[in-house]
Amino acid sequence: MVAAPYPYFCCTPYGNSSTVYSMTTSPQTHPQIHPQRWLILGVICLAQLTVLLDNTVLNVAIPSLTRELDATTSDIQWMINAYSLVQSGLLLTAGSAADRYGRKKMLVAGLALFGVGSLVAGLADTTAQLIAARAGMGVGGALLFTTTLAVAMQIFAPEEQPKAIGIWAAVNSLGFATGPLIGGFVLNHFWWGAIFLINLPVVALGLVAVVALVPESKSPQGDRPDLLGAFLSTVGMASLVFAIISGPAHGWTSPRVAVSAGVAVVVLALFAYWESRIPYPMLDLAFFRDRRFTGAVAGAVLVTFGMGGALFLLTQHLQFVLGYGPLEAGLRTAPLALTVVALNFTGLSAKVLTRLGGPLSVLVGMVVMAGGLVSIATLAADGYAGMLAGLVLIGVGTAVASPAMAHAIMSSIPPAKAGVGAGINGTLGEFGTGLGVAVLGAVLTSRFAAESLPVALAATDSATEKARLVDSFAAGLETSQLLGATAVLAGGVLAAALLRRAEKQEKGETGEESAVLAA
Repeated sequence: MVAAPYPYFCCTPYGNSSTVYSMTTSPQTHPQIHPQRWLILGVICLAQLTVLLDNTVLNVAIPSLTRELDATTSDIQWMINAYSLVQSGLLLTAGSAADRYGRKKMLVAGLALFGVGSLVAGLADTTAQLIAARAGMGVGGALLFTTTLAVAMQIFAPEEQPKAIGIWAAVNSLGFATGPLIGGFVLNHFWWGAIFLINLPVVALGLVAVVALVPESKSPQGDRPDLLGAFLSTVGMASLVFAIISGPAHGWTSPRVAVSAGVAVVVLALFAYWESRIPYPMLDLAFFRDRRFTGAVAGAVLVTFGMGGALFLLTQHLQFVLGYGPLEAGLRTAPLALTVVALNFTGLSAKVLTRLGGPLSVLVGMVVMAGGLVSIATLAADGYAGMLAGLVLIGVGTAVASPAMAHAIMSSIPPAKAGVGAGINGTLGEFGTGLGVAVLGAVLTSRFAAESLPVALAATDSATEKARLVDSFAAGLETSQLLGATAVLAGGVLAAALLRRAEKQEKGETGEESAVLAA
């Protein structure tokens, strides 16, 4: 889940222990029970949280980057997308490389790359440098994201794995929304580069702990890394997002947009062809023949599209329209994360899943999430109360829908491929988030006829004109948020319908088998 701001979708503590166990081990092997396993889990969860925070921490720095680096809306979108697109393109390849060459080695490499990228980002003095640094951090983030769970499964016995996975997933659910809070606190006391430099002590601690505590493990018979697939998927997604970002400013029929969109179509088609021809695909297209998997993936992509773009707009709404500072904006997004964590730790979301079943849980959860986005779009202009109601609704919907979608994905593929299924979901969730930021940002740009609100406000001294600009910006935000709500609602309906049809088909096949056996 996003995994993305929603890596939560990638794994869930609600599956049975055998499903979780199959993600990193075979039924014939058992993980080594490490005497310091809980300490190791705490360290890798801290590293994981740092990776997840960097998906959202940049949002609260948008006004600072706009002022200090003269960043345009497109620049800001690329700063965010460079990280998520590179990470999503490499997730499956990174996991395969960790299995083949050693999970400890890849974890150390991921921490080192993430640390170097954070240092360069913190010291960047141009938008180009920051975008490049964010891309480098995405490479390290991909290695960390895929290996932290593998290491956790390696050091815990099967009976402890559900508890360990629960903690890992809880950290994931915290990460997507606490970024604005931590970023706001840092920006309230330091300059914007500090939001990246605070990663360095965590990276240093992680490197020491991993080298000293984590045992090595690898599978020499593992699949080869699909390097060409990773390259094609990354180029294809980057080209697609570039076309979407460039459309409002340069025209949807301009050569710049047409060429980048054409490159995206061709490269993604080559990616699909390549994946269908090789024996070790990064994305096994056979998974999409299962309606449960297809339904859950469709829901995950659409919900991350709506939520990723909406959260990108939310911090701008809080700061530009409602006038809150970075720390105040971060604090006012915290109820979303707190709601998700509370429902998961108390087990309420698991009870809802058990009572309603997967399809209905997905539908109910995503309808509630869409209602939260509508509340923010229509009521936030009148003050924080409407936004608070929306944040709580989004949190409730996320806590209900996420486990149901994750369980559908993990139960629809062979146990031996459970880790691959989680990686596929994470990749598509990351893609949905990046695309959501691009599309909803493009909608905002098309509605608000200026590069950025601060630039437009600085260009006029008229109080009346400034009020008109703020109102126009708020109207663009409302339109974008409502589009995000529509995507989430469509995802809920589509996913629930496909999951329901899959359940009926399975029941029919089971009935036919029983009849044959009885005969």
